[in-house]
Amino acid sequence: MSSSSQPKSEENGELEAAVDQAISVCGGDMRATIRALIVANEYLESEVGELMKAVSHAYARGRFNSYSG
Repeated sequence: MSSSSQPKSEENGELEAAVDQAISVCGGDMRATIRALIVANEYLESEVGELMKAVSHAYARGRFNSYSG
């Protein structure tokens, strides 16, 4: 996730800005912010599951070649 060329303080600053933005979008309500993040996370987890199934089916049908190194 992190890039070695990016200073740690810049990473933290971006993270803090994202946190502030999420709280602001939810009108400063911490519970609403946490709820929104949980819902977003569940959505992303379901998307990952669907993508994993799609890749698995494509692999089984021979659409992807296995990595031979």
